[in-house]
Amino acid sequence: MSQQVRAAVFRPDDDRIDRAVELLESLGATPVPDPMLAIEPTGSRPEDGEFVILTSKTGVELLDEAGWEPGDAVLCCIGPATADAARDAGWTVARVPDEYTSVGLVEHLAPEVDGATVEVARSDHGSQALLDGLREAGAAVHETVLYRLVRPEGAGKAAEMAAAGDLEAVLFTSSLTVEHLLDAAEARGLRDETIAGLNSAVVGAIGPPTRKTAESHGIDVTVVPGEATFEALACDVVETAAPTYNE
Repeated sequence: MSQQVRAAVFRPDDDRIDRAVELLESLGATPVPDPMLAIEPTGSRPEDGEFVILTSKTGVELLDEAGWEPGDAVLCCIGPATADAARDAGWTVARVPDEYTSVGLVEHLAPEVDGATVEVARSDHGSQALLDGLREAGAAVHETVLYRLVRPEGAGKAAEMAAAGDLEAVLFTSSLTVEHLLDAAEARGLRDETIAGLNSAVVGAIGPPTRKTAESHGIDVTVVPGEATFEALACDVVETAAPTYNE
């Protein structure tokens, strides 16, 4: 007998939340879209560097819209979505690490960047591990903040549903989505109840850093996919939450 799997998803309120909803529906889940990230562009542009690192599709799109070009720089992207967006912009992507994390990129680039200038262009919530790791590898690193990530006004429907025990699955795609959900819960006076509700659901984290953040707040993470993509996260979470896997 089929059982409803209500799955909360926190992607930005653009084509990403639309695609997330479509994917979850195709997997037989009932999506609960609750965007936890709004993008505020800074208008800044990357400085010149021998290597330029872009860490998100959003960053690529902002730079493409502004007419920026990587020139002769070795363009490095974290993750296939970022790399695909860069190629769609007509840029040549030279490096994509096997592990789609800051640590993975550092390991990938460490043998090449000693003495090189490296420009990192990303959001205001990027991992310090990327900058520190590149500097330890001998690079001269500069960071440009392309956009800020803020919690949208009114976000938090999923916090209320979790507190009421009305979610079977939750998909965290960054540490910030964890923190913003809990901030929304706190604003409603439901932080403890929300965490308890999350711990009665199947909680998925897109990668180890997101898992670490969730667990630091007392949230039990059930699923971390082998590949750090939303598609892998959604498939693994829904499969784990499906009744045939919980009988």
